[in-house]
Amino acid sequence: MPWQNNEDGDGSDGKGGGRRSPWGGSAGSSGGPGNQGKSGQGDGPRNPWGEPPRPRGNDDRGRGSGTPDFDEFIRRSQERLRGLGGGQGGGSGGGSGRSSGMPDIPWGLVAGGLALVLIATTSAYRVDAGERAVITRFGQYNSTSGPGFHLKLPAPIDQVTKVKFEDIRTDLIGATDGDAENLMITGDGNVINIAYAVRWRVNNAENFLFQIANPEATVRDATESAMREIVARSTLNNAIGPERAAIAEQVRERVQEILDSYGSGVLIQGVDINKADPPAAVDEAFKDVSAAQQDAQQFLNQARAYAQQVQAQAAGATAAFDKVYEQYRLAPEVTRKRMYLETMENVLGKVDTTIIEAPGVQAYLPLPEVQRRAAANREAQEAQK
Repeated sequence: MPWQNNEDGDGSDGKGGGRRSPWGGSAGSSGGPGNQGKSGQGDGPRNPWGEPPRPRGNDDRGRGSGTPDFDEFIRRSQERLRGLGGGQGGGSGGGSGRSSGMPDIPWGLVAGGLALVLIATTSAYRVDAGERAVITRFGQYNSTSGPGFHLKLPAPIDQVTKVKFEDIRTDLIGATDGDAENLMITGDGNVINIAYAVRWRVNNAENFLFQIANPEATVRDATESAMREIVARSTLNNAIGPERAAIAEQVRERVQEILDSYGSGVLIQGVDINKADPPAAVDEAFKDVSAAQQDAQQFLNQARAYAQQVQAQAAGATAAFDKVYEQYRLAPEVTRKRMYLETMENVLGKVDTTIIEAPGVQAYLPLPEVQRRAAANREAQEAQK
């Protein structure tokens, strides 16, 4: 090679046994660039960028020749990338300058392991009984899964949102303790204080999450709107009386229609009217009216019971007459005479005077007088004995 030792001893520096530098200069045989002052040459070897070589630090002591600064820069950059810092050991006897006692860390394997752990922990999920899991891919709805163990794409590609699917939720509207009033106007112009509860659950998880912003508030508002609508079509007596159950059922149907039109994914289980009273200011007067209505209803019930009793008696008499009529059709004369005798027996059995109209029979028989005389004769005979 052009920079190896010259065996003929005709080096350009005028000294035998010299060697040529690849950059066009010469170096003394007794040392590297750091010894140029001793070789009698003032210009020394030059690097390809036209700058003189810089003095080496303690890292290069013991080396036979200098290393270009570019290689040193590459070596130190690699060390920094490995996280080992830029510290240099002060070793002697031709030390390489690398830090000792710190092994190289395989950062690629570490990063790959962390990625595998992240994928494993975010790709599997479990859905409990009574729940539904809604999967979104890049924020858009993808699928719905039921109870069990499932797999998905790792986060942040797929995200899981769990919804309590079978839990019955109850919202109370209006106060039942008398502290606050929830007043509504009935169809006949009266005011009523009403408190009620709505029971509902989720029947479509994706619609429940994405169709409406606040499902709980929507259910409450829809229930209150439906209750005011139904009460406005009812009278006060129906609202506080026996029609409360029918009103609650109408409200449930109306609320379900409203929520279905929104696509809310909510199923109304029922509406319960817990309180339906007049306002507190007129509560006593309404209680008196209610008591009078109860009395009137009691009298009506008694009248209906008496009417049913009379109707039963009339039905029995009619059945008896039908039986007599059947016998009369078979033997009219005999039946007529029997009916006459039975009737006369019932009438004359309660009087003292008996009149018999028959040929050869005395028209008047003083039966009570005859009976008194017979009784007196029996008493006289007993006295003689």
